[in-house]
Amino acid sequence: MPPREVQFSEFKSIVGQEIGVSDWYLVTQEEVNAFAKATHDEQWIHVDVERAKRESPFGGPVAHGYYTLSLVPMLMDQVWIVKGISAALNYGLNRLRFPAPVLIGSKLRLRAKLNSVDDVPGGVQVVIQLNTELEGGDKPALVAEGVFRYYA
Repeated sequence: MPPREVQFSEFKSIVGQEIGVSDWYLVTQEEVNAFAKATHDEQWIHVDVERAKRESPFGGPVAHGYYTLSLVPMLMDQVWIVKGISAALNYGLNRLRFPAPVLIGSKLRLRAKLNSVDDVPGGVQVVIQLNTELEGGDKPALVAEGVFRYYA
């Protein structure tokens, strides 16, 4: 499904609405290994497949929580495109949690809802509810409020 196009001037009229849902994304061991190497977090539960099968409470290796978080910008690009802006900034996160583990081979997707819009000098600050769902799962892998600033 193509991303939803939203004009800068429309933000306040869609507060409380779901923005959209991304496509499913496959989590691979190769990507998790590359993330582990790049972040210097090569804990065995993420990168040692055989040990994780034997010793992990999840029955195999799991992705880092921050790997799941790192997918949010790419998945957000599938959810919406903001038009009529000169710049967009990631301002931070509120209430970040990782309720469910992401096993290697899982598929996840992002569901986003516009929670609020507040004026800031030259633009707006938006808070977006971010829920990263696991295919077939009963709990999300990631729940957070993303705080972004958009400038006209």
